[in-house]
Amino acid sequence: MRNILLATAALSLFAVPAMAQTVTSPTYYGTLGYTQLDTDNADLGAVTGRVGAKLHPNFGVEAETSFGVGHDDVNVAGVSGKVEHRYDVAGYAVASLPVTSNIDLFARAGYGVTEVKGSAAGVSASDHLTSWNYGAGATYNLDAQNGIRADYTYRDFQHDQGGADTYALSYVRKF
Repeated sequence: MRNILLATAALSLFAVPAMAQTVTSPTYYGTLGYTQLDTDNADLGAVTGRVGAKLHPNFGVEAETSFGVGHDDVNVAGVSGKVEHRYDVAGYAVASLPVTSNIDLFARAGYGVTEVKGSAAGVSASDHLTSWNYGAGATYNLDAQNGIRADYTYRDFQHDQGGADTYALSYVRKF
């Protein structure tokens, strides 16, 4: 019995090189685009950059950062003010499904931090909002290295601070 186990273990070592051949190398990408953030209180815009690694044809990870552009004028209890999106950072796990050679669908889930600043009547304050984020989108590959990505992500802010619907359109570059 012991010899059979040793022989089976020795034979399984021959399968390791074959198994290694089926694992693909990670592919890396970056995106740059515009994100619209819609909340109950304000509509804000941001320039968004991402870097990601596709670790498997159907799974990867990405990091994202955005910097606000402009502000939204708000009126709270008759007092005029403005709200600004300062920045945000987030990390995601990404599941993808190649539909054709040019189209990939994806879903993503992650965690992030958003800083917003509000000001009214000469007083301003900023706040860091943490959120669980989840969404979906599609990438249209123009060629082997360039593409266009559209996605929707919901930011579920913690501690009963509401949420934000985000819509993004980005240029994609694969490395």
